[in-house]
Amino acid sequence: MLSVLRNRTYRRLFAAQVVALTGTGLATVALSLLAYDLAGADAAAVLGTALALKMAAYVTVAPLAGALADRLPRRALLVSMDLARATVVLALPFVTQVWQVYGLILLLQASSAVFTPAFQATIPQVLPEERAYTEALSLSRLAYDLESLASPVLAAALLALVPYSWLFTGTAAGFLASALLVRTTALPEPPEPGAAPARRLPARVALGVRLVLATPRLRALLALDLAVAAAGAVVLVDTVLLVRDTLGRSAADVPLALGAYGAGSMAVALLLPRALGRADDRAVMVRAAFVLPGALALLALGLAPGPGAASWPGLLAVWLVLGAAGSAVLTPGGRVVRRSADGADLPAVFAARFSLSHACWLLTYPLAGVLAAGAGPAVSAAVLGALALLGAVGAARLWPREDPAELAHVHPELPAGHPHLAGAGAHHVHAFHIDALHRRWPVASGQRGSRISRPSRTTSRP
Repeated sequence: MLSVLRNRTYRRLFAAQVVALTGTGLATVALSLLAYDLAGADAAAVLGTALALKMAAYVTVAPLAGALADRLPRRALLVSMDLARATVVLALPFVTQVWQVYGLILLLQASSAVFTPAFQATIPQVLPEERAYTEALSLSRLAYDLESLASPVLAAALLALVPYSWLFTGTAAGFLASALLVRTTALPEPPEPGAAPARRLPARVALGVRLVLATPRLRALLALDLAVAAAGAVVLVDTVLLVRDTLGRSAADVPLALGAYGAGSMAVALLLPRALGRADDRAVMVRAAFVLPGALALLALGLAPGPGAASWPGLLAVWLVLGAAGSAVLTPGGRVVRRSADGADLPAVFAARFSLSHACWLLTYPLAGVLAAGAGPAVSAAVLGALALLGAVGAARLWPREDPAELAHVHPELPAGHPHLAGAGAHHVHAFHIDALHRRWPVASGQRGSRISRPSRTTSRP
């Protein structure tokens, strides 16, 4: 899997991702301590509001960023967002009011909502070969998991030497290092829009969402995101309650439980490149999605008899399985997005997927917290398990079992001399994407919608 790092451009981009993630992990710890200093016993409410603002920024800003990403120089956009994030975190140690924290967090996450989809859309241009791109996705998953495990340890070591406010300086240093790495790396220019007509900004904002909703495999990907968000919310929101109250264990065991979740995710990320060489994305992702509600059902059943029925090894095992299944669903997602859009539309589709997936988390985070606090962890696991099952079933139904990249179809609306039909005629076959010339997904003969014709021997590129 490390062979992909031989690509100098990707190696520098991956290094930028790692240092930025490390800085983000330090900021998470420092922000918790800052909230406690400002709000005392209400620190949890402050952090909960900050988390909600993060998700709201991701949901609302990402589509706008996707609309602009292919019209702006990619490198300048990424560097400017890194610099913006560094500036915001350097201001955090000087706040004296909770509302100031909220304002800065909103700016910080809005910058991340611009940076992340643009960065994601750059990688498939740097690594056009399928196997290399798959390895890059697995490395990215590993980077996120390692950040969740290593950053708290690094923060603890630093806190033994310096005040927590210095952690924000470390975060800024990570963003500045990321900016420097990106600035000194030659990035490919965004593809030309080609035959697509120029769109005004509102239409461009809606473009990514329209492409996601019009493409069956991308609609299925959204359902899979819901399944992962339902399971992940139980882990991230309810772990502290399960460890401290239900099992009666010490605070030191909370990161151990979260570590089991991360370990499962990392193990699968290491194995996925080989697995995806033998099985298609749908088979891996949909099967893994059904593991999520199954594991949550076991958790709910284990908790139902009462606190004494739950066990520490059992919780670790369930968290390990949830991390592994979640990674198997999430990691190949970039492959699915890449094969579902033309190069010029990739930033918009990545941004729409980023926004819609975080909308799922915006739903499941508070749901898990409210249910666990009001009805208990067993009910929370059961309800979120049902939601995960809904996502898995929806994905299985929305994503056709036979999902070839090339589809035979007809263009009755185009005149015979149209350039798109040159050499192929109205009935032709090519890699099919929703775009200006293909506004609806073809469906099998006998169903409603545009009909798929029988493949002809001639082909046409979109």
